[in-house]
Amino acid sequence: MDYSLREDGDEFTKPLIQRANGEKVEKAPICGSSRYGLALLASYGFFVAYTLRVNLSVAMVDMVRSNRSAPGGASLCPRQNPELFQRKHKASVYDWDSETQGWVLGSFFYGYILMQIPGGYLARKHGAKWLLGLGIVATAVFTLLTPLAADMGPGYLIAVRALEGVGEGVTFPAMHSMWASWAPPLERSRLLTISYAGAQLGTVVALPLSGYICYYLNWTYVFYVFGLVGVLWFILWTALVSNTPDTHKRISEAERLYITRSLKEELSPSVDSIPWSSIFCSLPLWAIIVAHFSYNWTFYTLLTLLPTYMNNVLGFGIQQNGLLSALPYLGCWVLALFGGQLADYLRETCLFPTVAVRKAFSIIGMVGPAVFLVAAGHTGCDYTSAVGFLTLSSALGGFSAAGFNINHLDIAPSYAGILLGITNTFATIPGMVGPVIARALTPHNTIEEWRTVFYISAAINVFGATFYTLFGSGVLQPWAASKLSSHRS
Repeated sequence: MDYSLREDGDEFTKPLIQRANGEKVEKAPICGSSRYGLALLASYGFFVAYTLRVNLSVAMVDMVRSNRSAPGGASLCPRQNPELFQRKHKASVYDWDSETQGWVLGSFFYGYILMQIPGGYLARKHGAKWLLGLGIVATAVFTLLTPLAADMGPGYLIAVRALEGVGEGVTFPAMHSMWASWAPPLERSRLLTISYAGAQLGTVVALPLSGYICYYLNWTYVFYVFGLVGVLWFILWTALVSNTPDTHKRISEAERLYITRSLKEELSPSVDSIPWSSIFCSLPLWAIIVAHFSYNWTFYTLLTLLPTYMNNVLGFGIQQNGLLSALPYLGCWVLALFGGQLADYLRETCLFPTVAVRKAFSIIGMVGPAVFLVAAGHTGCDYTSAVGFLTLSSALGGFSAAGFNINHLDIAPSYAGILLGITNTFATIPGMVGPVIARALTPHNTIEEWRTVFYISAAINVFGATFYTLFGSGVLQPWAASKLSSHRS
């Protein structure tokens, strides 16, 4: 960045950034800007999306009759504060075995996977604003119907959860597509980590709040409360957001020019044909696919089953369960935000190559969690160590938000939504099969059985980090460059 100031009368111009072709672009201020306003509202959107996604993980503990490893329905470890379990259920309780629970918890992803690539394509073709908004509000509506579906039977609940997945399936591809038009290259890490950090914050809030709602009301209110929060977000989103800076009604001219000029040589017109063969033959893209799949195996396994582990093995009650299950994601949220700021600082001020930053953050965000996940499997009934290692494992995963997770915008910003749809299609598979496999491996909820689950997740994480380190890239790919840029190079 060139911070030299040009004097115009009595005022000084803002700092200048230099594009790849040598042209300098005036940088618009951050405070009060439309691009950071979009990031905050998007963060609220992903907060909503993840509260709708994870609330079932805690509610499931209260929805089903206990099937714990020790005789008499006790947990393997001595139960914490057993007086919390003297209350009476005020809602239906179901006799679902562990296999049925696994299918219910994984059913969301069967709908989710269907809309990944279509979501990216539709966002590029028709704009991301309404696609993302309608996707989340549809999920909110189906969330409101969850108690009714559960009473009708597990098959109906599985169908409703799959439809929720269809609604949320467009969210990440649509948001990536929108950021391709909104995020200046040297602010990508900051803007994207702010917007996607809402997912971790949603998990942090939803897990403990769901536990308290279950305890003081009953599990049905979990779905009513979060469903209504989703409807409120939709109203704000439709009123305040625009697809591009050029169509935004309240953006300053200085900010609009800053964004459009900084992206001028990276974006291809949306009417261009999509180079499908080049996309699927791109090794840097396959590096992201492998990393994304590997990271999500651990992420989704813990996201869906951590409350079950806390209850059935460690013996935490419904109140403590939600709070302690949220701690790992609180750490993840903090380090994701910190990592985004640090990554752009290293690229912009210290001039580190983008590929080096993406790989370093991916290694920390994948190998680190693997180490502490293995450690958690050897803590036995040491509650402090178990919760501490699980928290460190998920927290370090926050660094990957500035690693492979946003690498699509580095290698092909014009097709970022489509690329995210492709990688997230593969990365959704762990959400579909991970909980089913984990529950199949833990029929008696013993520490040894859960240790196997942790080992498998850790090994997959390390493999993904290694593959991405070897084959990842941080530069615009030739097939993704605009025609104007291609002619100039």
